[in-house]
Amino acid sequence: MATQFIERMAVETDGDGEAVLMIHGLGGTSNVWTPVLSALARHRTVRPDLPGSGRSHRVEGPLSIERFVQAMERVCAALGLARVHVAAHSLGTIVAFHLAVAAPRLVQSLALFGPLLCPPDAARPGLRARGEKARAEGEAGMQAIADQLVQGAISTETRTRRPVAVTAVRELVMRQCPDGYARTCEALADARAAEVGGITCPTMLVTGDEDAIAPAQAVRQIGERIADARVTVLPRCGHWTMVEKPEECDDLLRRFYARRM
Repeated sequence: MATQFIERMAVETDGDGEAVLMIHGLGGTSNVWTPVLSALARHRTVRPDLPGSGRSHRVEGPLSIERFVQAMERVCAALGLARVHVAAHSLGTIVAFHLAVAAPRLVQSLALFGPLLCPPDAARPGLRARGEKARAEGEAGMQAIADQLVQGAISTETRTRRPVAVTAVRELVMRQCPDGYARTCEALADARAAEVGGITCPTMLVTGDEDAIAPAQAVRQIGERIADARVTVLPRCGHWTMVEKPEECDDLLRRFYARRM
């Protein structure tokens, strides 16, 4: 496993075989994929920290979905990858949908966890407020945001029976750069839906039955718009899918890629 910086983005790479580009969500890093890496032991995994997140160095100017998409294209170009499978979580799924539409020859398949096309209009003010809190309150604000997410974005079972998963979510969020997190919140608040009806690559959509950010019914509706899509709803699971249900997600990825590779 090695980490290199590509245009100020920290990018972890590991393994050989067909490449899987793995895109984290808001408050995440490359580490959200650690629980499911065993499913990709025969593949080359490429796990960037998006601009503004994790170990990636600060970049100037506003962040946006378009900027994230372009960043993923540049990562692939820098690594000489003409074709990749894409796995993504949450905000990362919005990036993945836009990437699949903008560069269909690059994207071989989509494996998406907690997927959404864009935030509902009712959620956008809250995302902006969260970004303002992070920017104004710094590390103290990030701790408060992390605690709010534990209460609202993971399942009851995870909170009561999986303390290591709770710890992982808190640590991922608390360690974010407040300014980078704030600008990522703003990018998400401004996100617009990709025209997914033209996506033809094999697509797996996975959500939890307690995921209020990517509700099962909304995910099923996305699946109906994509020609080759399958939807799985995991019981007793919230929005941090791979962290909350690592064994189930590992198995889903293993079976999906066994069919596609």
